[in-house]
Amino acid sequence: MASSSTGSALQFRNLRPLLALERGSPTSLRGPSRIRCGLRGERKPLWRGRVMSTEAIQAVQALKLANSSSSSRRIEGVLDARVGRLLKADQIAVLAELRRQNEWQLALQVFAFIRKEVWYKPELSLYSDMIFMLGKNKLIGLAEELFSELQKEGLQPDTRAYTEMIGVFLQVDMVEKAMDVYKSMKELGCSPDKLTLTILIRNLEKVGLEDLASDVRKDCAEYMDFPEKFLKEVDKKFPKRRSLKLV
Repeated sequence: MASSSTGSALQFRNLRPLLALERGSPTSLRGPSRIRCGLRGERKPLWRGRVMSTEAIQAVQALKLANSSSSSRRIEGVLDARVGRLLKADQIAVLAELRRQNEWQLALQVFAFIRKEVWYKPELSLYSDMIFMLGKNKLIGLAEELFSELQKEGLQPDTRAYTEMIGVFLQVDMVEKAMDVYKSMKELGCSPDKLTLTILIRNLEKVGLEDLASDVRKDCAEYMDFPEKFLKEVDKKFPKRRSLKLV
């Protein structure tokens, strides 16, 4: 895997700033007071699972080959010669395929490249997909930077974006930060959904934080249409572990 390779890691550190982000800048989890949650009424996501074209497949293969050579110039050459010539939908398809293969370094570079294209407009779904990928690889700092960057681009985090950030922090047991995101989410009027509440309840109970889990369970009465049914489903799917009594 690229993330575990020493050569690839050195290559990643030597690349020009991928996302034009300032390292060490504080992450903003609070946005303006007005917020639209969810994607209803907004532009449709750019990627809708279309079949990849031959050119897009070849671009992915060329990027992976260039990455294996540990040459940043070669990767930049492929981006210009291959990815730059693709149609918009194919560029998004390349990004999605790299995420699917967990080629996170290449995905970051393609995302940075796409953001410079003339057709590009900030898209929440793309950011959420990228944050999910980074969280899966426990790249917490990069995920925080992307969350901050999407707000700098004029986007307001929706339920999914907040949920992905909560999941990122829970991946590494950063419970306090996860709860801060959850608190900000509610204060800004962005309602948690089933996934948000399930992730929180499951992980809080998993590490023995019963009081916090109980608070989240109480929130279900406000945010779920049928809270009792929902909680029964959660308990059935993720039963609590019971300690064995030794006789």
